[in-house]
Amino acid sequence: MPFTFQFGGPNAFGGGFNPENFQGGTPNPRPRKARKPRRAMGNAFTRTLINLAVTLVFGLVYFYLELPALNLHAEEFYVFAFLLCAVYCGCAVFTSGFQTDGGVKGYFHFVRKQCAIPFLAVVVLIIALALGALSSWVVLRAGSYSKLLSIQAGDFTAEVEEISYDQIPMLDKDSAARLGTRKLGELADMVSQFEILPSYTQINYQGRPVRVTSLRYGDLIKWFTNRKDGLPAYIIIDMVSQEAEVVRLPEGMKYTIAEHFGRNLYRHLRFHYPTMMFDEPVFEIDEEGTPYWVCSRIVRTIGLFGGVDVKGAVLVNAITGESEYHEQVPSWVDQMYSADIIIQQYDFYGMYHNGFLNSIFGQKDVTVTTEGYNYIALEDDVYMYTGVTSVTSDESNIGFILSNQRTKDTHFYPIAGAEEFSAMDSAQSQVQMMNYKATFPLLLNIAGQPTYFMALKGADGLVKMFAMVNVQQYDVVSTGSTVAECEMNYRQTLAHRGLIAAGEQTPAAGDAQEQEGVVAEIRSAVIGGDTHYYVRMENSLGYLDFNAAEVPLAVLLNVRDHIRYTFVLEGAEFPEHGLVPATAFEYVDWDN
Repeated sequence: MPFTFQFGGPNAFGGGFNPENFQGGTPNPRPRKARKPRRAMGNAFTRTLINLAVTLVFGLVYFYLELPALNLHAEEFYVFAFLLCAVYCGCAVFTSGFQTDGGVKGYFHFVRKQCAIPFLAVVVLIIALALGALSSWVVLRAGSYSKLLSIQAGDFTAEVEEISYDQIPMLDKDSAARLGTRKLGELADMVSQFEILPSYTQINYQGRPVRVTSLRYGDLIKWFTNRKDGLPAYIIIDMVSQEAEVVRLPEGMKYTIAEHFGRNLYRHLRFHYPTMMFDEPVFEIDEEGTPYWVCSRIVRTIGLFGGVDVKGAVLVNAITGESEYHEQVPSWVDQMYSADIIIQQYDFYGMYHNGFLNSIFGQKDVTVTTEGYNYIALEDDVYMYTGVTSVTSDESNIGFILSNQRTKDTHFYPIAGAEEFSAMDSAQSQVQMMNYKATFPLLLNIAGQPTYFMALKGADGLVKMFAMVNVQQYDVVSTGSTVAECEMNYRQTLAHRGLIAAGEQTPAAGDAQEQEGVVAEIRSAVIGGDTHYYVRMENSLGYLDFNAAEVPLAVLLNVRDHIRYTFVLEGAEFPEHGLVPATAFEYVDWDN
C-alpha cells in the first residue's frame, strides 16, 4: 500500500492533533505508572545474614585481588573499609525492598536508621582520616619530619678510604641490563621461555660488587607450562669485570613477583603478614648464592600517615617460600632502606631543620639532594651516594651524603664543588669527537681528592672509556681506556696542577706488580702534551703504557729488549686486550 499523509492523522509529524490534550493553552500531563512495590526478602534475621554474606564474599575477593594492609596507617585500608560498608548498605536496601521518592536523601535516611553500625563505622573512619591527616601535616610537624634521618658530619679523606680497582663498579644499571639480556640470549633452552626482570639490585657478593636479578616468565602461557618447576636461574653481573653469569638452580624459584595466585610474592606476603606494610621487594642472594626477597617493613612514625620509615624486613626464600621477620637483618642483606626513602628523609631534614616557615621565607640553610644517585661498596656494605645543593643553587653542590642501605647510617661531607651533571658534561667534552655519553658518577677518594668517576658509553650502550673529574675543580678531567690508565692520567693531572705531591702520581705500591719479558712491538702517540710509548710483550695481546714524562728511559726501548717492568694491574689478570699503565722498567742481563 502506498504511503499517504493526512494532516492531523496518525502519520503526521509529531503525531495527530487532539484538542482535548490542551486546557487553557497547556497540555494535560500523562498519568504516571504506579511503581511496583518491591517485597522484602524473608525476615530481618535472614536479610541480615544475606547482607553479611554478600559483604563477606565481596571483601574476600577484593582482599585477594588488591591486597590491602589491615593497618590504620595504610590509606588503602580506609578504601577497603568504605567499600565494605557501602556494599553492606546497598545489600540492605535491596533485600529490604526499600523504595523512596525522596531520591538520595531518602536512601540516606534509610541507611542511617537501618544500617546504624556500618553508618557509624563510616563516620568514625572519616574522623580518623581527618585527624590522621592533620596530625601528619608537615606544617604542624616540620620538626618531627626533620629528625627522621640522623646525620653525622664527616671527614671525607679520613673516613672514605681509597678502594682498589676490583671494588669500583664500572657499569650502570642500563649497561648491566644489556649484558644480562645478551647472556640470556646465548642460552637456547631459556631464551624462548623466560625474560629478565629489569630490577637489577646492586649488592656485595663474596667481596665483589655485583648486580643480581631474577628471571620471569615470557607470558601467561609460558608461566602455565613452566610453573611446576619454577624459575630455573638468576643473573649475576660483575660490575668490575663486566661479566654476566646465569646461575642455574637445582630447584627452581617458585615465589617471585612474576608468579600468579598464591605463589605471587605480594599475595604470599599479605596472607602471612596481613597487618604489615611493605616497600617494593628487592631481590638479593646470600653468600651461598641462595636467592631471597628482602621485603622491608614500612612504618609511619608521624601521625597516622606521615614519616615513612623502615623497621626490619621479612626475608622470603624465593625457592621454598619460607619467610621470617627480622628487626635486625643479617649482614649479607645490602638493601633494606631504598634510595627513595633515604633521599626523602634527607630532603625533609634539609628543608625543615630550621622550621617550616624558614623553608618558604628566608630559606636560611635550606638544602635538598640533587637529581640522581649511585651506589658504592664500602666495608662489605652498599652505600648510596647523592649530592647536596642549596635550594637556590643551580649547578654547584655544597657537599654530599653517603648512606648505608642496611643500617641507614648517614654521613654528610661538606665539600663544595660541581654538581654531578656538570661533571658529566665536563667528561663528555673530553671525548666529544667520539660522542660518548657519561653515566651518573660515583664518588671516590683518589689521592685524598674527592673525585667523580664515571664510565663513558658509546651509541651501542657499551662502556668504551672511563673518566675522572675533580669535585672541587671540575676542569681537572682525565680519561683512559681502563680504570688503571684513567687513574694514572688523573693523578698526573693533579700533580701538574699542584693538587697533590709528585710522589703521589702513581697508585699505592700494593696495586703495582712486576714481571719480565721480551719486547715484541712498540708504538707511540702524544696525549695531553706527553709522549706515550705503547709496548707489547711477547705472548701478550695487551700493551704497556709508558709515559715518557714519568719514565724517560722508555724512548730507548727497542724490539727484542729483555726488560723487567712494573705496572698497575686492574683486576686479577693481565688483560688480553687494552692498555696497562707501566711505571718503571729495567734491562735484564741476557746471560742471567
